[in-house]
Amino acid sequence: MPRVCVIGSANVDYTVMLPRLPSPGETVSGGTLLINLGGKGANQAVAARRLGGEVRMIGCVGDDDDGRRIRESLRSAGIGADGLVASREAATGTALIMVDAQGRNQIAVAPGANHRLTVEMAAPFADSIAWADVVACQLETPLPVVRWALGEARRHGITTILNPAPVQQLDTAMLALVDFLTPNEHEAARLSSLAVDSLEAARAAAAAMLALGAGAVLVTLGQKGVLACGDDGAAHFPAFLVDAVDTTAAGDAFNGALAVGLAAGGTLEQAIPLANAAAALTCTKRGAQDSLPGRAEVEAFLRSLEGSR
Repeated sequence: MPRVCVIGSANVDYTVMLPRLPSPGETVSGGTLLINLGGKGANQAVAARRLGGEVRMIGCVGDDDDGRRIRESLRSAGIGADGLVASREAATGTALIMVDAQGRNQIAVAPGANHRLTVEMAAPFADSIAWADVVACQLETPLPVVRWALGEARRHGITTILNPAPVQQLDTAMLALVDFLTPNEHEAARLSSLAVDSLEAARAAAAAMLALGAGAVLVTLGQKGVLACGDDGAAHFPAFLVDAVDTTAAGDAFNGALAVGLAAGGTLEQAIPLANAAAALTCTKRGAQDSLPGRAEVEAFLRSLEGSR
């Protein structure tokens, strides 16, 4: 089995489905509430596991009922959660999500224990990094931990993925540790200081990030697909269009699937369609982890597309 180690966040999500998203100062009523487990790290770990990966996770939750619920849920999914440590200094992370009728969302996060994770807390689980074929990180845990994890992976010759979300400025030393950087268009714009409003603009932004040290840059563009750029050129992978009801966790599905595809020895030409399919299917269901598809569902979806050509 392809082996993936995820270093990242774990949250409880409170999602309200609304007819439309509110403007500042406005209350929109008539919504329905969904309570789900989330966090970019945990979402990517679950996505990778459902697609056939053997997965371990390193992170931090509160020493509370929500933290115990998250750990038990991950273990029930077959994910190694020994590295998900508990902190008494902060509650488990919480996300408040609003989703409109078109599936667009607004998200506010109280990171809680996710921001209490330190290198000293994570270091006892460094064996999980050495064990992996691919190490996947995001930016919902402190940058020193991300830097340490990427450095440990590089020391062992392990492929690294960094999903730079929520976006922060990254120095060249950290980017040099990243084999695959996966920003969306907004994150790419922030990291490159260039507007990203077209494929050509995305290519220019990716070139700027490559110049800063990233090994390859995969700019995810929603319905416009993915632009993969490296030293040997760029390739565009169209999105699979679906009737979206909730885009929450679509990016996490993409990154989890990408990690599995690369860990299995696949090329980008093989891994990105798998990741695009996983992301598309995630948009057809509500919630975060509950919406992440399994391997059989993704393969059936890809076969159906081949049959319709």
